[in-house]
This record gives sequence, C-alpha cells and structure tokens, in this order.
Amino acid sequence: MGRFGYARVSTRGQKDDSQLDALNAAGCERIWVDKASGRLARRPEWDKCFEHLRRGDELVITRLSRPFRSVRHMTELAAQLDERGIDLIVLKQGIDTTTPAGRFLFHVIAAMDEMTADLISEGTLEGLESARARGRTGGRPPALTELQVSKAREMYEERDGRGKRKYTLTQIAETFNVSRKTIYRHLDAGNPTS
Repeated sequence: MGRFGYARVSTRGQKDDSQLDALNAAGCERIWVDKASGRLARRPEWDKCFEHLRRGDELVITRLSRPFRSVRHMTELAAQLDERGIDLIVLKQGIDTTTPAGRFLFHVIAAMDEMTADLISEGTLEGLESARARGRTGGRPPALTELQVSKAREMYEERDGRGKRKYTLTQIAETFNVSRKTIYRHLDAGNPTS
C-alpha cells in the first residue's frame, strides 16, 4: 500500500510548485506531473501514474480538475479507481474516499458537477433554438467577405508572362491577413503549390 501523487499544469508557463509542495506535504512517495491542457486526451504522466497504482494504494491530487478532463471522465475514472480498490484524496476540496463521508462527498460533488454541465448544455441548446426561431444563427463570422473571396480568386487565377501563377497562396493569405487554410477553404483550390 502506497500513497502516490499526480499534478497537472495547463501551460508551459505555469509552475507546478504549489501542487508539488502540497503533494509532498501529504506524504506522496512518488509524483507524476503532466504539462497539458485540461481538455487534452493525451496525458502520458497520468497514464503512467494510473498504471502504477495497485489495490490499497492512495491517489492524492490537489483538485478534481487535475486528472479529469470532464465530468464524464471523472465519473469513469472514479469507477475504475473504486473497482481496483484505490482510494482518492483531493486535498483542496477535502475529499478522502478512505472514509464513508469522503466517498459520499465525492459522489455528491460529481453529481453536482454533472448536473451543472447538463444545465449549461440545456440552456445553450434552448438559446440556440430561440435564436434560430428569430432567424439568427450562431457561429463565427466568415473570415473573408464575398468581395474579398472574389478578389482572392482573381489573384489566384492571375498568371504572369510565363504562364505561372502571379501570386502564391501565402501572398494571397497575407494580403487578406488570413491563413492559407482559409484561402484553400474559400477557393476550393485543393493543395496547389505556393
């Protein structure tokens, strides 16, 4: 039986010192640290930590948001930890599944988080439906106006004296301050050489 820690920082600029200090103070024998966004699926250090854990071990984290990407992910992993006989201790939120009260608190917090996510999703869908009923659609406005697309197409099709393209896609993209991908998309040009 051992006590192991996991920490995650969102960006390379963030420091993990406070998490490491808290995990060391909690008596963790070993700590794995990932530097990745909360939504990213790939977390190699978390995978190593999860693989290392054995029945009777305790996993210590500072906050629920550290290892879990979403409420669904949290629920799935909590079930896996429970099946494998691994306890979870969340320092900042006072959760300790080694106790009945801690297990109860964890399930209440997970249920509240899930309900909050569902309510937000429901509200978003209602808002979109209401907007559509009024003739409005969501989404990002187009990067180029119709006139700009027309001008970009003219530039793309223009040839020099030798019959070669006068402007590269990079030059066209720079002219309209957009990416080459945006030009490709608007021109349906495939992948011509720039």
